[in-house]
Amino acid sequence: MRAGTRQIVGLDIGTTKICAVVAETSAEGIRVLGFGTHPSKGLRKGVVVNIEATVQSIRKAVEEAEIMADREIRQVFAGIAGGHIQGFNSHGVIPLRDREVRPADVRRVLDAARAVAIPMDREVIHILPQEYIVDDQDGIREPLGMSGVRLEARVHMVTGAVTSAQNIVKCCNRAGLQVADIVLEPLASAEAVLTEDEREIGVALVDMGGGTTDILVVSQGAVRHSSVLALGGAHVTNDIAVGLRTPVADAEKIKRRHGCALASLVGKDETLEVPSVGGRRPRVMNRKILAEIVEPRMEELLTLVQQDLEKAGMEDRLASGLVLTGGGSLLEGVVEMAEQVFGGVPVRRGYPQGPESLPDGLRDPAFATSVGLVLYAARAGTEGLGPLDSDDQNLFAKIASRMKSWFRNFF
Repeated sequence: MRAGTRQIVGLDIGTTKICAVVAETSAEGIRVLGFGTHPSKGLRKGVVVNIEATVQSIRKAVEEAEIMADREIRQVFAGIAGGHIQGFNSHGVIPLRDREVRPADVRRVLDAARAVAIPMDREVIHILPQEYIVDDQDGIREPLGMSGVRLEARVHMVTGAVTSAQNIVKCCNRAGLQVADIVLEPLASAEAVLTEDEREIGVALVDMGGGTTDILVVSQGAVRHSSVLALGGAHVTNDIAVGLRTPVADAEKIKRRHGCALASLVGKDETLEVPSVGGRRPRVMNRKILAEIVEPRMEELLTLVQQDLEKAGMEDRLASGLVLTGGGSLLEGVVEMAEQVFGGVPVRRGYPQGPESLPDGLRDPAFATSVGLVLYAARAGTEGLGPLDSDDQNLFAKIASRMKSWFRNFF
């Protein structure tokens, strides 16, 4: 590795695939060196249910990335998702001792915002500042050096189940990897697919994965809402397998090649060949039958997203609309259906907008989280921080200290 460079590896441990992306950062920017993917076995709805199977999938994805990048991988930034993830807004207030905001005051007010009662089996993953208030002046993004007697902070906090995070770290450790940090997957995806204008005006990112659908609302440059729905593309695949009486592996191929979220977009004469189970001969079916199976499930998923945003009071923060990403967003007709469900709100499909060195194979919504993990790690600047230890019972204490270190560097 060249002097002045740092290697970063993003590891997306998804329900349907594991993806590792290797990059190096320097004064010139980020350069992607290689990546590796492997089908994921051992996860259900974003949560590890079989450690050994997950370890094997991680090893194979990492080995492929090592060969392509010609680099040894020892440390990774791992993504976390699943129905156990919960996000909420919090508020902290402190007096200013010197009548001027100093770095220590910023750390204290973030700690004050963090001091909320949460269940014993949950811990804080991220503390994301939204704005600071000095006396009665709100909307402040950088409070350092400002004069006042009181400092307030509004933050968005993301919590998760301790055991789920420990299992992710344990799987990585058994695969011979150290975990530098754990990152919320939709937060990583946002790094890869959202533009600065969208972040400012207000946008909802909907990451449609295999086992989960992740929601993140960003407005005025800050995260306002996050949520995870335990429903994803795998449910559509299962519906196709049952509806067409075909093996699940073939149902997945049919979904990718011929699937459509709106039956009205399918021509009457379009057909497809459907493999049968038990060695029976394949059958020829009208593609409209497939669309009529897919449409209700996709409508249900997008309606749940709409209800989640409505319940959180986020409808007025979506001036630039929705950005759909993840493998599920590649389904034909899903953008048009989202526009219908959300009443004409502008919707687009989000592709990774990573560095120029990004391989064509990664310029795909299915790899938004993988690319975003690298971009997030590069922006956070976590040099010199030790890896997480799966044997440490207070796993999230290290994550919290890592966040505080980032704030020290940032502010």
